[in-house]
Formats: sequence, structure tokens, C-alpha cells
Amino acid sequence: MPKKQRTPEEIEQAKINILQQAVKLMNEVGFHDFSMRKLAREIKVTTPTLYSYYRNKEELYLSMLTEGFSLLYNLLLSGYQNSNDPFMRLRALSDAFIDFGLNSYNFYSLMSTWHVPHFDDYRGTDLELAARNLFDISFKVMNLCIKTIRERAGKNYTLKPKDARLMLVFFWSVLHGYISSQHNALLNYLPGGSPVSLKNEMIDVIRETFEYEINSRRVKIARGKAKADN
Repeated sequence: MPKKQRTPEEIEQAKINILQQAVKLMNEVGFHDFSMRKLAREIKVTTPTLYSYYRNKEELYLSMLTEGFSLLYNLLLSGYQNSNDPFMRLRALSDAFIDFGLNSYNFYSLMSTWHVPHFDDYRGTDLELAARNLFDISFKVMNLCIKTIRERAGKNYTLKPKDARLMLVFFWSVLHGYISSQHNALLNYLPGGSPVSLKNEMIDVIRETFEYEINSRRVKIARGKAKADN
């Protein structure tokens, strides 16, 4: 009796399951020591079975990053859409970013690793389209953050492009530092509890510092341009 053909939904779910296990294993062994053979042993399938879902390690790797940035983008967008107040939107993005970094740390760690291939490494290869998809979703994350930052400058104010980029780097750097501190065992011995207990206070400090920097750099929009933008 012929084997029942799987539905597209079943195939997609199998790919997601493989991807999630791959993210965990790559975080444990590192990109360069990761292999499809090691993953097959980990999840107890044959190596040819893996290759029926992903052509090679590089395609699987790009799919991991794309999935991670998609998850982050959806969390940030949900926080952004929950309020029309720029003040609350900025806090919601901070909260969502930290929650993603803490609750999806395997994805987050892989997304923030330096010594791995990047988009330009796949230019001109048969994986350029997959790399482009990753590039596009990562830029959606950055553009949403920049949009929120510029809105926080206030009505009839804006930030110059250079200052908006600076604030984005500042925003990510501070949040990344706090997320990393959660995984530093030494800080768990701080009097009064681990850094995770300081989450709300940290977000308030980050927001206050961040808003001070935005206000010090914002510029008034010319009246004619403000009307045109409205």
C-alpha cells in the first residue's frame, strides 16, 4: 500500500519542528561545528530526511534567522498597534524586545551572533533569495523601531536621519545589554535578587534616558512642511 502523501500543512509543521531543534543545537555547538548529520542524530531522523526539507546547512541557517526576525517583528508590531500614544508605543517596543530576548533566547542569541555568515556572503549564490528575505524582515524590524523613535520626538518635531539612526543603535545596545545581563550568572548574586526582578525599573530608566536624548536632538518641523505632512 503506497505511503499516504502529506499535506502542505504537515510538511510546513515538520519544517518548523526541524528549525526549532536546529536553533537549539546551533546555540549549543556554534555555527561552524553545526552539521546536518549532527542535527539528524539529535532529532532521530535520517540525514536524507533533513535534506528533503532543507537543501543544506546554509539554507536552514537563513530560515532560522528569518523566523527569529519574523517573531520579533510581530511582537514589536503588536506592541506598537496597541496604543496611539508615542510614549506608550516606545515603552511597548522596549517591553516586547526584552521579552523576546528572554523568552526566545535561542533565536535571539543566534540573531545577535557576530562570527556567522551575513547577507552579502550569499550574494550571487543560489541562496541569495533566501538571504534577501532575511534582509527584508530584519529591515522591517529596524524601520518600525525608527518610526516609533521619530514619532516620540513629538508633534511638529522630528529627528534628522543621522540622529534617528543613532537613537536606534542606542536603543538596541542598551536593551541588548540588559538581556545579556539576565544570562550572566554573576549578576544573579546581586543583593535583592537577579536582574530579572528589575525589569520594570530598567525599562523606566531606559525610557527616561532615551527620551532625554531624543528631546535634546529633535528639531522643529517648518510650519508649511508640517501641514503638508498632515
